[in-house]
Amino acid sequence: MNIRKISLAHGAGGREMNELLEWLVFSRVEESISSLGGVGLHETDDGATIPLASGEHIVVSVDAYTVNPLVFPGGDIGKLAACGSINDVVMMGGKPLAVLDAIVAAEGLDIELLSRVYESFLEILRSEQVALLGGDFKVMPRGSLDTIIFSTTCIGVSKQPIVDSMLKPGDKIIVTGYLGDHGATILALQQGLSVEGEGLVSDVKPLTALLNVFERWGGSVHAARDPTRGGLAAVLNEWAKKTGTVIVVEEGEIPVRQQVRSYAELLGLDPLYLASEGVAVLGVDRESAEDVLVDIKRYGFHDARIVGEVREGGRYAGIVLLRTEVGGHRILEAPTGELVPRIC
Repeated sequence: MNIRKISLAHGAGGREMNELLEWLVFSRVEESISSLGGVGLHETDDGATIPLASGEHIVVSVDAYTVNPLVFPGGDIGKLAACGSINDVVMMGGKPLAVLDAIVAAEGLDIELLSRVYESFLEILRSEQVALLGGDFKVMPRGSLDTIIFSTTCIGVSKQPIVDSMLKPGDKIIVTGYLGDHGATILALQQGLSVEGEGLVSDVKPLTALLNVFERWGGSVHAARDPTRGGLAAVLNEWAKKTGTVIVVEEGEIPVRQQVRSYAELLGLDPLYLASEGVAVLGVDRESAEDVLVDIKRYGFHDARIVGEVREGGRYAGIVLLRTEVGGHRILEAPTGELVPRIC
């Protein structure tokens, strides 16, 4: 590592964060759970799994949320924390069962605001029938923290975990809805732009309905991820690098709302790098992809579509190609720099 100080880019979900984690964590920690048949740290998936004697797996995922602003069209930090933690377990093929939370609040935080965002958190747990087991609450002195940090650990169970490294050439890439809604909404608010009446709303929601699809087509779903920090570009680049493949996506098939595209272009960003909080990206066996897509739509994801495919890597292993609407190709690189700070 040739850096002396942490920057915002190191928490943005892109190249800088991956380099930091490789130096700080992965190079220093030996894998252990994989020897027992679980999914461990070095899989760099949305969570980890612990195998049970019954053949099932306990799925565990941990995350921290520090969005700015705390309340936004479509949700708030409490809803975001509940949905984000639940969705990470779902993307591992797990049924969420319980959550623990840890809240760090700033001295002087408005108590009504705290109550509002915590009730949003609880509303999602109730609606998804996920138990709150316990947690922790801390207060930082005035000036050392501006608002609130919300951390969660979600625990679930899976009969057949989905591990992204199972992605293989021939698989189709499916996205379950419009991309970039959350990122564009937060970005616009951070830039002081008005979103009222403009159709910009965060897409934050639980993805648990997809468990019905995974249960039916589990053997055909080889990879699953929610494209949060770094968006679709981050997910696909991680998959291509991890599996030594080339992923080709069709620009004309990727669903992005016009409002999101317009705001992203106004601010000089590609919407494929913006976060979604209610969308999944799936790698699905070619033979089953069309049938899986029908099932995904049947469970409420009406805007889902096939957007690309996985190919043999060869000399170009680890890259993502975007086929443009005019027929050309360009490399969709991994995100880098400070795209949208404090987005989730």
